[in-house]
Amino acid sequence: MGILSILIFLPLVASLLIMALPASNKAAYKYIALIITFIQLCLSLYLYQHFDPEMAGINQVQNFQYVDQLPWIRLNLGAIGKLEIDYFVGVDGVSLPLIVLSALVMLMGIGASWNIQKSQKGYFALLMLLNTAVIGIFAALDFFLFYVFYEVMLLPLYFLIGIWGGERREYAAIKFFIYTLLGSVLMLLIIVGLYFSVINPETGAHTFNMLHMMNPANYVDGSFFAYLTNEHSVFGIPARMVGFIVLFFAFAIKVPVVPVHTWLPDAHVEAPTPVSIILAGILLKVGGYGIIRVCYSIFPDMAASTNWWLALIGLISIIYGALNALAQKDLKRLIAYSSVSHMGFVLLGIASLTAEGISGAIFQMVSHGFLSASLFFLVGVLYDRVQDRYIEHFSGLASIMPKYTAYIAIAFFASLGLPGFSAFIGEAFVIIGAFNADTLQTGVPRWMAIGGSIGILLSAIYFLWTLQRMFFGTTEVHGGDKWLTQLRDLDKREQFILFPTLLLAIILGIMPSLVFNNLNASVLQLLSLIKPYL
Repeated sequence: MGILSILIFLPLVASLLIMALPASNKAAYKYIALIITFIQLCLSLYLYQHFDPEMAGINQVQNFQYVDQLPWIRLNLGAIGKLEIDYFVGVDGVSLPLIVLSALVMLMGIGASWNIQKSQKGYFALLMLLNTAVIGIFAALDFFLFYVFYEVMLLPLYFLIGIWGGERREYAAIKFFIYTLLGSVLMLLIIVGLYFSVINPETGAHTFNMLHMMNPANYVDGSFFAYLTNEHSVFGIPARMVGFIVLFFAFAIKVPVVPVHTWLPDAHVEAPTPVSIILAGILLKVGGYGIIRVCYSIFPDMAASTNWWLALIGLISIIYGALNALAQKDLKRLIAYSSVSHMGFVLLGIASLTAEGISGAIFQMVSHGFLSASLFFLVGVLYDRVQDRYIEHFSGLASIMPKYTAYIAIAFFASLGLPGFSAFIGEAFVIIGAFNADTLQTGVPRWMAIGGSIGILLSAIYFLWTLQRMFFGTTEVHGGDKWLTQLRDLDKREQFILFPTLLLAIILGIMPSLVFNNLNASVLQLLSLIKPYL
């Protein structure tokens, strides 16, 4: 078993260990989760440090590093042929930064869970199972294995929201489950169709190998998703276009983009703070990663045909999310809608089909991951003190919580894209890519880039307006003297969790090459798949 497989399954071992321990040892649950997640972060940083960017690609097995490939399921189906499913994992320049991000955010989630009292065994066991699932998604190179991890991810989140959430937790959990399950079922249909359309050239068997699905030479002529013939259609729509749209829809729910975003504000508001951290920091990135790894890599011809529409959806998400954030009274819901807006930049950058745009989109996913995690943690700190998140119920907090004010001000400035912070780099490269898309004639007009710039302005408005209302002026709180005694400043544990994320925002804002160097080759090879169809 290679180091990547250890990274994936280490949390699963922790989950089983937690479940095996008796209730009398419940104090050990959080320490097991913390130690395992810290080891996982160290392993991911080791992989990142020893990653060779010169070897990185996107559709050849030799371009992936830390590869583990073992036969998993082999069946002879008679006239239908042979069933071939492998345990096949590896990383490239696109997936590895997201694995490091996942390990970091999961560690933050464990730190934020320190005071959880309700059903600690089940809670930490589910968190560790979720940890295994998300790392597995970013590493899987067999579509069946990818789908297994994708489905496993759904169950822990459903229970974490539904059991440990707020007053309307059942509603939020069911809504999240239905949205995600709908996308998953539709995805399964396309996975099966791709399986019967692709042959492993070495064995002659149908395969779920995603790298073989990216190679036109491996498609069976006349098959449903035949790469060149495309003779099949559904309601007059070419089969490959149907496959692309369905997969995009499944991943768009996770991003989420307008109009399939409505589960996100409800899930965030009702989820406990650690789950909100993981939802925003990791789960939204699964959608963006799926669009790049699956939709654009397996259906590059359809990506070239639809990028104008996808860019438009991204732009609508940017503006709509920002306007909704501006109208919110609940601080947590404001940050949830800001995530819709910021993830719209990811879709706009991907749809630009330029090296700058796609690199900026991936950088934006990384930046938004730890910044949104820190914002939700900060909201959780306030809610833990007084059980309230309404913006209008607070004023002048800077005088009684100076450290908290400093941290949230830095997080706000970083998230709105102020130069010197990581979000500025991601959004700037997306806008540059969208402008260049018009010059390179990839199908995205410059007015979309201008619209994206307006989204940056709107984010500055709602963040700064919130900062002004809550933290400056006369000190007044809705709960009177009782709240004033409860609103204590950040303790050492909370600062220890927050400081690395905000420091990372500054480091990546000054040295973005720490991310760009490793993903550049993979982005260029992805564009080489799409370029013939532009």
